[in-house]
Amino acid sequence: MFGALAMVLAVTGCGGGSGESNGTPVVVSPSPTPSSSPTPTSSNCSLSARQDWARSVLSEWYLFPDLIDSDVRKSDYNDLQSYIDALVAPAYQQEKDRGWTYLTSIEEEEAYYSSGSTQGFGMLLVFEDSINRLRVREAFENAPAFAAGIDRGTEILAAGRTAESMKLIADMNNDELIDALLPDDGSSRVIRFMTREPVAGEYTFQKTITPADYNIEPLSPRYGYRVFSDRFGKTGYIHLRSFIGPAEDSLREAFRDMGEQGVDRIMIDVRYNGGGLVRTANILADLMNKGREGQLWSRLELRNSKSANNEDFLFGVEAHALSPDKIAFIATDSSASASELIMNGQIPYSGGDTVLVGTNTYGKPVGQYAFDLEACDDRLRVVTFRTVNADGNADYFGGMASAMPNTCAARDNLDYPLGSLLETLVLDAQAWLNYGTCYPPITATAGTQATRSVRRKVPMPKQPNIAQIETPGLF
Repeated sequence: MFGALAMVLAVTGCGGGSGESNGTPVVVSPSPTPSSSPTPTSSNCSLSARQDWARSVLSEWYLFPDLIDSDVRKSDYNDLQSYIDALVAPAYQQEKDRGWTYLTSIEEEEAYYSSGSTQGFGMLLVFEDSINRLRVREAFENAPAFAAGIDRGTEILAAGRTAESMKLIADMNNDELIDALLPDDGSSRVIRFMTREPVAGEYTFQKTITPADYNIEPLSPRYGYRVFSDRFGKTGYIHLRSFIGPAEDSLREAFRDMGEQGVDRIMIDVRYNGGGLVRTANILADLMNKGREGQLWSRLELRNSKSANNEDFLFGVEAHALSPDKIAFIATDSSASASELIMNGQIPYSGGDTVLVGTNTYGKPVGQYAFDLEACDDRLRVVTFRTVNADGNADYFGGMASAMPNTCAARDNLDYPLGSLLETLVLDAQAWLNYGTCYPPITATAGTQATRSVRRKVPMPKQPNIAQIETPGLF
């Protein structure tokens, strides 16, 4: 009745993601990113037909069937996402689905997960301090912002379509900020920004920058992985930007090199990682758990009527896997889904030899299947399962701080590079790996910053694309 429907098993981040399941149809080979979504050709692409399709999928698969509002009338909504939001509003009110059931583009999503393909300036932004300074948390090396001289710690002062129309960031409302830094027509923007160097000082620049297509590199070529050596041993540091396909071989290469250097402790930095592929998370887990092959890593559990689709993921064989003595996870409230999955799955095996450093995580213990209405380029991400570790721990909607055996609250210091022992989170993680202690513990609730951290707000468009869902604050 509704045209082609493909079911795709997935776990996602603060909003989206994709994974695979034995015996379940999965995403076909991805296509290049389209310049725009294709025009639907099917008569079944009317709003009414798409609403019927979405409601049918939710009725059959939604993890919380008792939290679907059956009184919602489709005639009251003039777009599909608003209708979906209304249907799952009871789950939203109970914080069991905070916008994780959503509509996206099939082609756009497949391109992103296969290659990291997206568009924009390639910088992660955050409001910092009570005066709302807009600063850069990270800049991608192959994107326009970095080429213009913008990097971690840069402050964005003003922006506009032209130099004459520029406005100060402090004088912009949210819509003006989005228009200034996330142009939907691909047009250039004039951006005034200030760089800070601990020794060199502050410098202000004003440049015209044009957004472009680029592929997110999941491991930075500058600090994606490093090895720290001291009298206590050798620590392998991994900064993972997103759980996407290209990360898998990069992680294998990093672990191969770390093994050759004799690494015996591991630091996994997912501070800005909103999630992604279950498959990629499983590979990272395999690489950290040499000698545990065949043991339970994580279980996916669906609603009772779909329990036949429950699935166990076991540790697999990876040629360059390590068996570290200790593991430190670096995270913030932007760390979600697959980033939390790797922590939760590790606890039964590393126990007290694991720590969470930074702030509490986002709190997303559930994942999505994807359902496709191909003629309309509609992909509906539906919360369909929860993730459970080998000890049965699940439902960490309050974030991972309460589940981790050890926590250490620390401020994300934008004044120092990622992967540097001068940066607070890395320094504190290394101190815990060396001495086994840290202070103070993380006490904040999910989605908020912990003790000692600066007040922060990640700007997001009203309808983020898949890259922005998985990488909060991406512009």
